[in-house]
Order: sequence, then C-alpha cells, then structure tokens
Amino acid sequence: MKKIIVIGCPGSGKTTFAEKLNKCTGLPLYYLDAIWHKPDKTHISREEYDERVAEIFKTPEWIIDGNYNRTIEMRIQQCDTIFLFDLPTEVCIQGATDRLGKGRYDMPWIEKEIDPAFLKFIEEFPVNSLPKIYELIDKYNAKKQVIIFKSREDSDAYIKQL
Repeated sequence: MKKIIVIGCPGSGKTTFAEKLNKCTGLPLYYLDAIWHKPDKTHISREEYDERVAEIFKTPEWIIDGNYNRTIEMRIQQCDTIFLFDLPTEVCIQGATDRLGKGRYDMPWIEKEIDPAFLKFIEEFPVNSLPKIYELIDKYNAKKQVIIFKSREDSDAYIKQL
C-alpha cells in the first residue's frame, strides 16, 4: 500500500479519510481539487493538470484524493490500492453542505453556498459516475487492493485498525 487513490462522490468523506490515512502512513497526500483549481475559481488547462498528475506517478509513494472522471482510469492503472466511498446520496449531500463556510486544504477558497450544478452532480453520481468506477475497478481488480466503504463508520474503523 504505497500508491493509493481515494475516490467516490463529493461529500462522502474522501478528503477527511485521505488526511487520516496520510497521518497514519506518512505517505504524501495530493488533492486533485488543489491541483485543478486556481484561487480565482478558474482552473488550469487539462494538459497542465495531466502533467502535474503524471509527475506524482513518478514518485514511489503517494495518496491521491479526488475523482475527476476524465483521468480516473489513469489513476486506477497507476495505483496499488483503491479506497472507494460508495455512500448514500443523502449522506454525501449533507457532507457537502456541512463543509460550507469552512476552510479546506484541498480548495483555495471557502464555499459559502452550494452550487446548484455541484448539487446536481452529487445527486446524479450514483447513475452517471459510480457504474463507470465499478467497471474500472472490475477491469483492474486482480492487480489492486480494493476497499469499498459503504459508511463513514466503515472508513473510521479501517483507520483505527491501522
């Protein structure tokens, strides 16, 4: 467990888990949101994003927190361990709502209200994103350690046993 990705619906607890995993393992933690977003709420180019993620792959150990469906297969190919957060939509919406107004390591600004498009993405995640993630996990499963969390209690229990 040296090259880890933490994926799942926004608001599911990925970042909190990744931070706890970082503290337990000492592996460097990279936030895809922090790579993609600029402080002015714009983002870097896809090419620059891909280059920056590829640079992470060149290092011997890492934790990468975040989804970004366009590059998820690339990250699944490169990792040895996958943590997937497959939590109920209501839990994810509550998680995204709970972090409003709070600073985060992975975002260069503080969200004050939930963006309607972001809320829609969360609501549609089980239909639009999760099946593809499971398909990719099935495709590469033989060579990966895969841990699927169905609740935050599951992820907390995992951290406690480390």
